[in-house]
Amino acid sequence: MSGWDEGAVYYSDQAQFPRGGAGAGDPETTATRHSALRKFKEFIRGFESDKNVFPYRESLVHNPTYLRVDMEDLHAFDADLPAKLRSSPADYLPLFETAAAEVLVSLKSKVAGETGELEEPMTGEVQILLTSKEDSVSMRSLGAQFISKLVKIAGITIAASRTKAKATYVTLLCKNCKNVKIVPCRPGLGGAIVPRSCDHIPQPGEEPCPIDPWIVVPDKSKYVDQQTLKLQENPEDVPTGELPRNMLLSVDRHLVQTIVPGTRLTIMGIYSIYQAANSSTSHKGAVAVRQPYIRVVGIEEANEANSRGPAAFTSEDMEEFKKFASEADAYKRICSKIAPSIYGHEDVKKAVACLLFGGSRKNLPDGVKLRGDINVLLLGDPSTAKSQFLKFVEKTAPVAVYTSGKGSSAAGLTASVIRDSSTREFYLEGGAMVLADGGVVCIDEFDKMRAEDRVAIHEAMEQQTISIAKAGITTVLNSRTSVLAAANPPSGRYDDLKTAQDNIDLQTTILSRFDLIFIVKDIRMYSQDKIIASHIIKVHASADATSGDTRTSKEENWLKRYIQYCRTECHPRLSDSASTMLQNNYVKIRQDMRQQANETGEAAAIPITVRQLEAIVRLSEALAKMRLSHVATEENVLEAIRLFNVSTMDAARSGINEHMNLTAEMANEIKQAETQIKRRMGIGSHISERRLIDDMTRMGMNESIVRRALLIMHQRDEVEYKRERRIIVRKS
Repeated sequence: MSGWDEGAVYYSDQAQFPRGGAGAGDPETTATRHSALRKFKEFIRGFESDKNVFPYRESLVHNPTYLRVDMEDLHAFDADLPAKLRSSPADYLPLFETAAAEVLVSLKSKVAGETGELEEPMTGEVQILLTSKEDSVSMRSLGAQFISKLVKIAGITIAASRTKAKATYVTLLCKNCKNVKIVPCRPGLGGAIVPRSCDHIPQPGEEPCPIDPWIVVPDKSKYVDQQTLKLQENPEDVPTGELPRNMLLSVDRHLVQTIVPGTRLTIMGIYSIYQAANSSTSHKGAVAVRQPYIRVVGIEEANEANSRGPAAFTSEDMEEFKKFASEADAYKRICSKIAPSIYGHEDVKKAVACLLFGGSRKNLPDGVKLRGDINVLLLGDPSTAKSQFLKFVEKTAPVAVYTSGKGSSAAGLTASVIRDSSTREFYLEGGAMVLADGGVVCIDEFDKMRAEDRVAIHEAMEQQTISIAKAGITTVLNSRTSVLAAANPPSGRYDDLKTAQDNIDLQTTILSRFDLIFIVKDIRMYSQDKIIASHIIKVHASADATSGDTRTSKEENWLKRYIQYCRTECHPRLSDSASTMLQNNYVKIRQDMRQQANETGEAAAIPITVRQLEAIVRLSEALAKMRLSHVATEENVLEAIRLFNVSTMDAARSGINEHMNLTAEMANEIKQAETQIKRRMGIGSHISERRLIDDMTRMGMNESIVRRALLIMHQRDEVEYKRERRIIVRKS
């Protein structure tokens, strides 16, 4: 038995470790609680990370309420202790906390002695929080063999309850003889075991205490804060076709209210069981069936906002990233890694690269936050690889959620208030925008969303928060996400005969929140079609080559890590010369748009506002971030303006207005067609569009000219379309 010669008081450890319990086994390998306590004390006092640096002792003096202990340090100090903690944490963690409290008292009393005050200082309990670098296990693999063991799992919190007070010691009072008894409570979701009878021995002539005489005295009991969380599997860990699993977590004391829904966590805890309150009705007679939960003893946040990021990268990785960033063609190489299976769309790939890297988030002195995330809208014909881009981003972005517009409601995208079945109280459950905090939300079929659902994401796209005021819960959740949306025009295909407003059937309020809007057209060109066809056939032919497959997944993983590194390490700002250049360009763009509006007599479909100026700033920062540069130069601004011109500006100018000013000859032909249409039809007469066009083509006119003439007359309200495309000529 280790520690037999330590000169302590000997006692039997049968009471602590009943036969067959955690301490049963070979007496040479099991240390007594006393020696374990001594070892824990020695560890806190004497563990050195460097020469003469005692991290745990220092930490305890500076922060006496809790102590964060790394399991690797504990293993380096004594290999037995972590094994004991893992196998029976419920026995050894309280010992560890007692050891920490005793060490704190000894450290405090020394300090107090030097100042001249000799009284012992009052110290409370110390909470031990465990962290470990081991890999987390899957939530699905937790079974009966893990009960009462230390486990480590990862996931996303989807709900957090209110804080409750949990009794650690319950004070009981006997109704008959006023005898007081203090009963300890089991930690976690366990309750106290109240004895059935009073242990007071009645005097002769005194009435004996009845069965169940105890009443609880809440004021005299001791309490700690407790909160329950709901942890859901990470979306990338869920097997295909399965629903994500949930796990109930119980956190207490210092960990309460440190976690908001939507946070990605890795937790260490004790896998425990409890008797569910409503299980007695559903499982009649199932006395031995218990619900599992995890009593948390350590939390690590895995969000981008956390400063823990760089620790995940080795020095070799950092060297490789810096070497890659310093190369002249780094930007070009990153863009070539974006969706390599898609041919062409060079500018869309560059925009997606900017979206993945993102700009810099800025906090102003007056508390206003400016977003650094870039939003991109891809609008256009079917089969132009829009959804493929979305799927690629979902795989490549460090945090991503993919959703489809038709199947998403406002509550599903933002947050919903749900009533807990057991406690009947309301709690918040974060939606897609909250779960993707610090990442990207990919929304497919954006145009198919209901208008009222689309309004719900306005706030999330610009202010990057989601405000909730439902069922007595008023709160603000973070949703610092980029949005990549794909949409089709209302008629399914992009129609060049229609104006930009008719093709882009979205409100200007939502369009101005997108930094880049790409109109992706399916252009029929012999040479291009031939190249695309050969590219697609090549992709299909080489799809089964396993050797290439591992290489692409490795490249994807490399890009993911590089993006993560750039986002945590680099926060660029514009240089002075770049700022001046950007200012002049913005003023010029506004002037051009005003001129266009005056010429055509109608406002542009896509407004050019200050948001678009901020968009170019963000794009410049993202381009600088790709090279790990802390300053966005004029070159970055020029590329950002070019991207902006080929996307949003192109979309704003697109449609019929572009064709209106083609040639004088064409305008003359359209005028002649208008005259012929008016001659052909009397005022108020009906005719089908098809028949009218056939009549005009028989007279030797071009069909597209006739269609354009009809469209212009419709815009001027000279003709009106009735159902079944029948045309009525109004008074002109």
